[in-house]
Amino acid sequence: MSKRIPVIAANWKMYKTKDEALAFVFAVNESVPPKNKVESIICAPAILLNLLVKREGDRLRIGGQNMHYKDEGAFTGENSPAQVKTSGADYILIGHSERRSYFNETDETVNLKMHAAFKYELTPILCVGEQLTDRESNMTKQVLDMQLAKAFEKIDEQKAVKTIVAYEPVWAIGTGKTATPEMANDTIKEIRKTLAKIYSQKAADSIRILYGGSVKPDNIDVLLKESDIDGALIGGAALDPNNFLVFTEAAKNKA
Repeated sequence: MSKRIPVIAANWKMYKTKDEALAFVFAVNESVPPKNKVESIICAPAILLNLLVKREGDRLRIGGQNMHYKDEGAFTGENSPAQVKTSGADYILIGHSERRSYFNETDETVNLKMHAAFKYELTPILCVGEQLTDRESNMTKQVLDMQLAKAFEKIDEQKAVKTIVAYEPVWAIGTGKTATPEMANDTIKEIRKTLAKIYSQKAADSIRILYGGSVKPDNIDVLLKESDIDGALIGGAALDPNNFLVFTEAAKNKA
């Protein structure tokens, strides 16, 4: 199995003003682990991307939270992949459950955005996850298999291995509920098996898979002790710079 560099990705969602964002970056950018130990990523609102990129230092990386799949066009309020790329961002969240739930993101648009990300050399952080009803009716595997198959449709293995997958059970996001470490790891193992079927075992072993869903400083260590959890996609708890450093330190210990 290849050695996978852990990833800590903070999803700021619709939080932080310019001054708050700058204060955060100045508090963490020299303290997070080196890139060869942990990929420490802030996924920020589009309006803040260039501001943060200019101050990210050598250890921190910046990503966007969403983009349109078309190069340009009459789509008021949207940001194109070219605009995200020229902001200096390196990563892009695709298919976050909030985008799927509130903004009608579909498996088809997720796939279009995956293709757009690779076209513009952005690293996609692909979010997949099941609803509580799916989990309770033992449909988790089927739901995730379908999301993965569609997301990677017509994407070759050479590109696919660059993807970061984030498993975020929808029922655990912002609810305070967290999948047990064993449950999260078992599901991520299933995701890796599915990726091996779509591509190859070598590819599946190379793709980093994160857990997201009410991750906090007091549960990050036990989550990262699991064999197949390669890091975390973290919302509210990562808005605090001290917490962010706790998360990245935990990831360094895993590495």
